[in-house]
Amino acid sequence: MRALVCHAPQDLRLDDFDAGRPGPGELAVRVAYGGICGSDLHYYQHGGFGTVRIREPLVLGHEVSGVVDALGEGVTGFRVGQRVAISPSRPCGQCRYCQQGLHNHCLDMRFYGSAMRFPHIQGAFRERLVIQAAQAHPIANRLPLAQAALAEPLSVGLHAIQRAGSVFGQQVLVTGCGPIGALLIAALRRAGAARIVAADIAELPLATARRMGADETLNLAQDPQALAPYAADKGAFDAMFEASGSDKALRAGLDVVRPRGVIVSVGLGGEVALPMNQVVAKELELRGTFRFHAEFGVAVRFLNEGLVDGSPVISHILGLAQATDAFRLAADKGQAMKVQIDFGATTG
Repeated sequence: MRALVCHAPQDLRLDDFDAGRPGPGELAVRVAYGGICGSDLHYYQHGGFGTVRIREPLVLGHEVSGVVDALGEGVTGFRVGQRVAISPSRPCGQCRYCQQGLHNHCLDMRFYGSAMRFPHIQGAFRERLVIQAAQAHPIANRLPLAQAALAEPLSVGLHAIQRAGSVFGQQVLVTGCGPIGALLIAALRRAGAARIVAADIAELPLATARRMGADETLNLAQDPQALAPYAADKGAFDAMFEASGSDKALRAGLDVVRPRGVIVSVGLGGEVALPMNQVVAKELELRGTFRFHAEFGVAVRFLNEGLVDGSPVISHILGLAQATDAFRLAADKGQAMKVQIDFGATTG
């Protein structure tokens, strides 16, 4: 079978790859759709991000859905032809962080399509994939396989909300309305946020944010001072989710979040210098959020039951033969939101 492999920056190839056979407790899955994530783009464009670099050819991808193709020994509860969303998170379950329930901080994590360790953990952009049965989450008959592949980015948003604590009845700001930010907005609606203001520098993400439930959208490219009124009286927002990875956006949040408010940094960017006097004087809480684990099952349930409609986030679906075009399109935030690759397993 074929896999989408990044050999170096701007060097993306369709290579033959050993599909393998499912062992005890495993499933073989024909991959249906795969969504291109920001980390995939960093590998393709730059060969990595920060200190994480590709040191060997890496199969990309971790946002996938598929159709069960074969069952390994001892697997129950699944059948050949069943449609599933696939969690890319494979913690060891044995280390001290797993034992504390902090699976996203597993010391032996094998997360698809990651160069954070060597040898690299190969990704899920393959025509056929062998997974642990626990990674497969059945999807409802009503849910298209393309939308099932949104369970992963929705999980990221759900975990970010967990890190913030309760947002019920709160005034919330989301900066960066790409796929993660847009799905986060839908999740904030489910969590009971009273008012959601979304900010970005492009109109397409803002239009998507409105469809996902934002009460107000601000185009900071057209009006750089659009957030200024929210800085009155030490800030209007109880919580802020910074999903763009922009240091400028994070610093701007310090002005508009009220004293003792919470800022959750979702997007990955470069190093940021913060005015710590402001953080101290307003007693602000800056919290990181990293991946997810238990939230994946919740995300699938929300999608299955129609509690979150992810369809506005998907802007383009291209075939596997057009994978390089798909990556180039995904990098253009003025034209694209979530770009997915069709791997062909669309029935089951």
